[in-house]
Amino acid sequence: MTTESPPAATRSAIRPPSQLRELELRGVSRAYGSHVALKPMDLTVRGGEFVALLGPSGCGKTTALNCLAGLLPLTAGEILLDGKRLDTLPPEKRGFGMVFQNYALFPHLTVRANVAFGLKMRGTGKAETRDRADAVLRLVRLTEHAGKHPAQLSGGQQQRVAIARAVVVQPPLVLMDEPLSNLDAALRLEMRSEIRRIHQEFGLTTIYVTHDQEEALSLADRLVVLRDGEVSQVGTPAELYEHPASPHVAAFMGYRNLLSLTATAPGTAGGRGLVVTGTPAGAPAPAVGRPVIVAIRPEDLHVVADSDPAVSGAVSRGPVSREAISPEAGAGGAVVVGEAVAEVVEYHGRVLHVEAVTAQGDRLYLRTSQPVGPGDPLRVTVAPERALIFAGAGGACGTDRTSGTDRTGGTDEMGGMGGKGDETP
Repeated sequence: MTTESPPAATRSAIRPPSQLRELELRGVSRAYGSHVALKPMDLTVRGGEFVALLGPSGCGKTTALNCLAGLLPLTAGEILLDGKRLDTLPPEKRGFGMVFQNYALFPHLTVRANVAFGLKMRGTGKAETRDRADAVLRLVRLTEHAGKHPAQLSGGQQQRVAIARAVVVQPPLVLMDEPLSNLDAALRLEMRSEIRRIHQEFGLTTIYVTHDQEEALSLADRLVVLRDGEVSQVGTPAELYEHPASPHVAAFMGYRNLLSLTATAPGTAGGRGLVVTGTPAGAPAPAVGRPVIVAIRPEDLHVVADSDPAVSGAVSRGPVSREAISPEAGAGGAVVVGEAVAEVVEYHGRVLHVEAVTAQGDRLYLRTSQPVGPGDPLRVTVAPERALIFAGAGGACGTDRTSGTDRTGGTDEMGGMGGKGDETP
């Protein structure tokens, strides 16, 4: 597969002559009888943005996409494109490009014919249709496969055909519904780069549905996290990664450890044999004596040697001052979290992914470069700035909220909540 970029003249010829200025969703909602699949949603997308809708199966992200596409009528609200109302138009009049999870290619047509199909339906002349299809095929690096049929292509090549077919009509907006979910891990990584490159080359505006956090972080300019049909947080990848607004958003941003404890002092929580000094997060602020949820990433839990005198017996004594912790305990002045026994240890090159169990049966997920084996006792710490303390009660300490994913914090667990399911009854 060639890696050469198309010449500047080609890029200019196939770039949309006009980009949308603004897409607005105002109070957009969708209900099925008494069941509200999408609660009133307000969102403004600027021209040229790549926006990802992120959440578990059933959260409303595909419902929102289908409402945008015109495949579902709105229960309430309106959609405006550059100030003109759009939600009253049928799908074919909106002019959007769509890329589906299953590609939806015509098996009896060649690659070129699949890409050119939308132009043909719009009555574009034969010469222009061929020129535009060939230009897009060069951009997605499929020129040498133009005469093949979909069955002769790999999964990644079929997905590129679907993307080419969506963008050749020069749509004001491209909608992508989990387009990489059917690909293997290596191909997903490759296609992520391809999608971002195509988005930039065409100057597209894209709304992308996914349940994979890593995928969303790598592709999007902004993320919209949904839960139970409601928007939890909107922001840039950096904003959501560093400052999640709730435990639910934190779980999607890779905070695998969600510990249900009690606030014992401002910035400190404890219980069930665990003690954490952390950073208050979200609103309202955690109140002393009230339940809290402490969110910690696996990579931010550090294993401390049993012989380290600075932390010996710290769990039973309570919080430890930053001055009392040795530098080896973790960056930023680490504070003891607690003790546990390694149960599952997975080899990931230079780093081990460890699932450990405390004496109370709670689970901790961490990563370490130290030699650890199943059954080994561990004492773990975390830097205060790496532990977020949210007000409110939650599930059991260490509950795995990323069902169907890598149990010890692999790539998929950072991404989300298992496979895609139907979101509409």
